[in-house]
Amino acid sequence: MFCPGRRNSTAGFTLAEAMIATVVLAIAAAGVLIPFVAGASVRAEGQRRTLAAKLASDLMEQIVSTNFDDIIGRWGVYDEGQGEIKDMTGAIFSDPVYANYSRTARCAEVYVSQEEGYAEPDGADAPIFIWAKVKVYCRGKEIASVSRLISK
Repeated sequence: MFCPGRRNSTAGFTLAEAMIATVVLAIAAAGVLIPFVAGASVRAEGQRRTLAAKLASDLMEQIVSTNFDDIIGRWGVYDEGQGEIKDMTGAIFSDPVYANYSRTARCAEVYVSQEEGYAEPDGADAPIFIWAKVKVYCRGKEIASVSRLISK
């Protein structure tokens, strides 16, 4: 019934108004969430690289702590397959965090000509350095590398 002094309005929104509000809200939410998603992927990559650097450093420390004369025999060509990362005792890490990682080590003798007048007892130049390189891979992609020159 129509009353002359009363306003004739309906409460609420029309379907079109509700749809427009939903679209505007979705666009605003996407604008806010996109940086968070990108930040999460950057953070995950940083965590992978940090763990890879730690794994490379740990293996290099094992190599350096080995007796100089035993380094080539033990670490000359060393490979740990994906998911087969070993700790200091030789046990494979069981934590699933390490499942995608693998690492390699290569060591080679470095010969340097000695000072004038110096000769090895057997007449041959002995290596006084070993060059060691450790690489860590995540899902087959190299993610960290450490090199070091080890002296006698």
